[in-house]
Amino acid sequence: MKTYNYDALVIGFGKGGKTLAGKLAKKGSKVALVEQDKGMYGGTCINVGCIPSKSLIHSAAEAKVQMDSPKADTYKKAVEEKRRLTGMLRKKNYDKLNTLENVTIYDGQAAFAGPKLVEVKAEKETFRISADKIFINTGATPRIPGIEGIKDTAGVYTSAGLMDLDIFPERLVIIGGGYIGLEFASMYSGFGSKVTVIQDGSTFLPKEDTDIASEIKKIFEERGVEFRLGAKTKRIENGPTVIADWNEQEIRIEADAVLVATGRVPNTAELNCEAAGVELTPRGAVKVDELLRTTAEGIWAMGDVAGGLQHTYVSLDDSRIVEAQLFGGKDYNTSMRKNVPYSVFLATPYSRVGLNEREAREAGYQVKIAMLPAAAIPKAQVLKAPKGVLKAVIDEKTDKILGVMLLCEESYEMINIIKLAMDMDADYKVLRDQIFTHPTMSEALNDLFTI
Repeated sequence: MKTYNYDALVIGFGKGGKTLAGKLAKKGSKVALVEQDKGMYGGTCINVGCIPSKSLIHSAAEAKVQMDSPKADTYKKAVEEKRRLTGMLRKKNYDKLNTLENVTIYDGQAAFAGPKLVEVKAEKETFRISADKIFINTGATPRIPGIEGIKDTAGVYTSAGLMDLDIFPERLVIIGGGYIGLEFASMYSGFGSKVTVIQDGSTFLPKEDTDIASEIKKIFEERGVEFRLGAKTKRIENGPTVIADWNEQEIRIEADAVLVATGRVPNTAELNCEAAGVELTPRGAVKVDELLRTTAEGIWAMGDVAGGLQHTYVSLDDSRIVEAQLFGGKDYNTSMRKNVPYSVFLATPYSRVGLNEREAREAGYQVKIAMLPAAAIPKAQVLKAPKGVLKAVIDEKTDKILGVMLLCEESYEMINIIKLAMDMDADYKVLRDQIFTHPTMSEALNDLFTI
């Protein structure tokens, strides 16, 4: 079997891996990058995650304004635009690396054959790649629970499959009430689907404060989305029809499509990690230390496969941690990463950074709480988007910002300002007294922090 020798090997075309591959190549290293799926150049975010879903969410928002067109036609055009966008970005990501003299891209399934040795099963041949340094960046895929009929019933999809569906689902059932499920509930209700969300747990968004979760749920229900909290899905029958136990009775919900949104699992099953001495965690992620080093010398893992926060910007930050080890410079590790924000792109976007009120009190802080209804923001009224609420948690002793939750239009931009203030260890008065342009959503921070 033929063996190719490289200075570095990246397994997976995700954000962290592609970024590191480019930097290594530009510094003179001979780099191989192996990707098993030609439709995944650029990683999850570009192809089946953030970008396509936000494209459809944007189209759904436009559809609410242009409801003179038939729902099916509007939806079909949105899917076509999503495909155009992801195809363009996928090609740009491929070309960006493929045009580098020191990078060779291989299409195939990679699996470790020994320490620093990987076997690649390509379409027409199987070969091996040896490298002094190996970086695992294979991402994660949807978790499929053991529900009867979930794998072999027509009309059941993961998020990637549903977003590529040509036929508009008039009735959509979503199994899972987490952030991914809610984004799709918001998106498809925007297109005009009748959406029902089924969730095992009886508490809606249990990681959020009750007042925030209640406001989010209220906004959904005003859009016609129905929730079946505390419902245990038993099976899925042809139709598709979802059968679940809810409130001590069996319910049957007929649908045109069923979305399985029950979390994601790291892509390690096909890697044969034990052959290289790379240990996995009980949840199947690659076990890493604070420097993202695996249990095998010269092998690192980045992004979702390493078991951390599943955000593309975290994968990018992972590449910085590895880069600091390879090229020198400022020491950086995962324990130094702080105040990682996230946004959920609902019809009224929700963004958060830091501790919520419950977490802060449980941690022993004495806190003061600031609240502001989104309707009080002039720009929200201009945008005709007055729903939502802003909430900040302040350390009463130090005036430091412990966390902020923004349920309002453009919260996904505003949250980055707050993260920066928290990273700079600024107290809340810095934002209270900041000069913001007008009219903007960001100027609401003046009022939010007037305590």
